[in-house]
Amino acid sequence: MQENKNLSEIEIEDQKIIDNKELNIWEALFPVIALVGMLAYNVYVFGDDALSGSNQFVLLLGAAVAAIVGFRNKVSYKTMINEVAENVKSTSGAILILLMVGALAGTWLISGVIPAMIYYGLQVLNPTIFLAACLIICAVISIATGSSWTTVATVGIALIGIGEALGVSLGMTAGAVLSGAYFGDKMSPMSDTTNLAPAMAGTDLFTHIKYMAYTTVPTVVVTLIIFIILGFTQNTNGVADTNTLLIDIKKSFNISPWLFLVPIAVIALIVKKTPPLIALLGGTILGAIFALIFQPEVVAQIAGVDKLDFNAAYKGIMQAITVKTSVATENVALADLFSAGGMAKMLGTIWLIICAMVFGGIMDAIGALARISSFMLSLFDSVFGLFASTVATCIGLNITASDQYLAIVVPGKMYAKAYKDKGLAPENLSRTLEDSGTVTSALVPWNTCGAYHSGVLGVSVAEYFVYAIFNWLSPFMTLIFAAFRIKIKQLSAK
Repeated sequence: MQENKNLSEIEIEDQKIIDNKELNIWEALFPVIALVGMLAYNVYVFGDDALSGSNQFVLLLGAAVAAIVGFRNKVSYKTMINEVAENVKSTSGAILILLMVGALAGTWLISGVIPAMIYYGLQVLNPTIFLAACLIICAVISIATGSSWTTVATVGIALIGIGEALGVSLGMTAGAVLSGAYFGDKMSPMSDTTNLAPAMAGTDLFTHIKYMAYTTVPTVVVTLIIFIILGFTQNTNGVADTNTLLIDIKKSFNISPWLFLVPIAVIALIVKKTPPLIALLGGTILGAIFALIFQPEVVAQIAGVDKLDFNAAYKGIMQAITVKTSVATENVALADLFSAGGMAKMLGTIWLIICAMVFGGIMDAIGALARISSFMLSLFDSVFGLFASTVATCIGLNITASDQYLAIVVPGKMYAKAYKDKGLAPENLSRTLEDSGTVTSALVPWNTCGAYHSGVLGVSVAEYFVYAIFNWLSPFMTLIFAAFRIKIKQLSAK
């Protein structure tokens, strides 16, 4: 989901689960309990500012607690550092994508691409249908691209701007965007997690997608109905006059339908299976070119000059790509929409991801992740218990290992034999891995996915958590199907 990787690039066989026989369950859980306690207190003290840096240090403190447990159980410092290095290395692609998303947002602002999306969106969408439209639009784009990350970084950013202009809650908009993006990501054969889950479980891609549809389609239908209801209950009193907004947008930018060639080109590149990093770089460069063609006055303003020449054009474009830039407007409601943070805005998110990977790496190195998974497996003997254990493990790993790949790989390896022993077809496991591992990653602030989406959309996880209905409803749906034995496929007799 972080990138459209080929299955071989994910290096499944290199994802080793370290088992430490000397570690008991309480020792394995102690760093998790300590981390949750420290994070809870930290958020209580700092509130929304906790992600500015203190949460990152708390993750390092949690890693230190895990390291102490490791030392007590004869795990060497070198082993832990090597595992941390592997964890951080695995996020290099995501970090580069984050930087490129910041750059793309900057050039898409000064080129008028995002203002154009907002301008035309204000004329088409209204608060009543907006949330449902967000879900459908993002679902279609995510199915086509196979990437919730790319969907959020392109269409999602524009929808956040439109929603803010319409007076719709940012949390609701972000929740609708993520619900649609993750539905499309799950159901797309181009998605890396959609390829990874069946590979871990031992089934094939299209059997997995077909079987996953049984739980995924009802979940997205329920989600859509809720957003339609929320749309009709929106209080639009005090919303800024749309006509005034449209006039002020045109005062600041030269709005033209031709600007949509930039996002269309990026989506086309991704559909053609171009690596997202290259597609986003292409979108950034196209945005810069279109800025010089359509918005020379804006580029000159960013550069701080009256007349645009080569040096000023270079300075204005590089400013937009790298640091925070704002386009002048007399309309207070548009001030936030007409600003972008560039690559610099993403550094806080990258910092959070690296610290989370340190904690996850040490937890893996000391054998805590494998021990917790084994313990969960031993708690249940029934078929429903097996599904519940898988869901709990996937969610737990998203919280503790802070990586959706580990939330699929570790339970996939740990539970494959248990499903077989129960006479269950492997697609039961692959579906459960996606229903609980893939989608809940966006609900954890320090998970790579939660940190990414929060950073890109500018909406905290706490704000969108409740409204990311598809994401938190999916695990419940898979458990309902398991409890009532709906579409629980048995192994074929040989």
